[in-house]
Amino acid sequence: MTPVAERSELWLERLKPYRQRLAGVPELVVEGKLSRMVGLTLEAEGCRAAIGSLCQVETKTGKKIGAEVVGFAGARLFLMPTGDTHGLEPGCRVIPLGMNSLANVGFGLLGRVLDGAGNALDNKGSLDTDAKVSLSGATINPLSRKPIREALDVGVRAINAVLSVGRGQRMGLFAGTGVGKSVLLGMMTKFTNADIVVVGLIGERGREVNEFVLKILGEEGLRRAVVVASPADDPPLMRVHGALLATSIAEYFRDQGLDVLLLMDSLTRYAQAYREIALAIDEPPATKGYPPSVFAKLPQLVERAGNGDEGCGSITAFYTVLTEGDDTNDPIADAARGVLDGHVVLSRALAESGHYPAIDIEASISRVMPDIVDPEHMQRARDLRRLYSTYQQNKDLISVGAYRPGADPRIDKAIEKNPAIMEFLQQDMDEAVDMSRSLNELAELLAAP
Repeated sequence: MTPVAERSELWLERLKPYRQRLAGVPELVVEGKLSRMVGLTLEAEGCRAAIGSLCQVETKTGKKIGAEVVGFAGARLFLMPTGDTHGLEPGCRVIPLGMNSLANVGFGLLGRVLDGAGNALDNKGSLDTDAKVSLSGATINPLSRKPIREALDVGVRAINAVLSVGRGQRMGLFAGTGVGKSVLLGMMTKFTNADIVVVGLIGERGREVNEFVLKILGEEGLRRAVVVASPADDPPLMRVHGALLATSIAEYFRDQGLDVLLLMDSLTRYAQAYREIALAIDEPPATKGYPPSVFAKLPQLVERAGNGDEGCGSITAFYTVLTEGDDTNDPIADAARGVLDGHVVLSRALAESGHYPAIDIEASISRVMPDIVDPEHMQRARDLRRLYSTYQQNKDLISVGAYRPGADPRIDKAIEKNPAIMEFLQQDMDEAVDMSRSLNELAELLAAP
């Protein structure tokens, strides 16, 4: 044996214990070091990891902070932390975990309140889950989806009668701040005819989480619900994970053959969290400070809701969309309208006049309504819209007394019916009006002389 071969054999013998210790490990994890932190972004060098994979950053004091890979440039990794970054300094260990974010799902989540990472917030003990699924979900073949053919009773008279929602539809609630979108969302949470309710409170005030659970859901409503809360003070990545987690939980129950109601408040805060992440890794802004990737993320989230394959259940989703300055042409509102199956617009003028829910039926639409209601219902909804619109268009003339009765029969009828229409469109937040009652009251309203 040559001297070179002898040395090779010797080294192989010395490495034998280490090779045995690493048996079954697919690859050696290479640690890196934290080199820089700019804004919300951590930069790591010396390690490799794929986009979306998890890492652990360890400080010199032993504190461990979770992070996710959101970008890279050459040998540098860009990480977004999921927790508090106090204590980080240059040289901290960065350990790739070799796994992507997963969601724990199962019927044991019913009645529980979770944070964006899937941990319990309600002090009710450990979570009992059945499986782990990817936060990013699975793509459904559009030709395999069941068509929307069945109307869903949401317990709100104005929506049931004039903006009928189908089981498996994705709707947006468009409103400015303080117009009552959270209250309307809460009404549908309590009154909608669904097997499971999944609520995602994303980027909203922390005070609203406890109020929603105690006042709106209540003990009875919470039994069939799962609440995922990631308030405004959470890191942006955690807010994004909260929206993805709520959707993953809804998908799990849909795949069990159940009809799920998914309520997310709000889609705008989800988009703003992605904007923070994208800008932190130097993606150039495009429209009102939103980078192009944000507008690609919206349909990826929304398209996960809806009907599943034949034999599966459904996810009927309502996403609140915050229209900044009451501008319904805000970039996120405009993008959301394009990917949703309809929108309910809440009017500040109606809210300020004490009209609740403040639904502007002129500006609202349900795109699947013609496919899920009978022709008679559809015609009555159009007749009510026509009367409402006629009155609103001539409201100024009527208010100042410039309109003379008898000049136009359409306006005369609109004036006569307006008080009954306004009463019909209002509803107390604790009052449930089912589909049958909504249609009967609509018919009575239009039939009355």
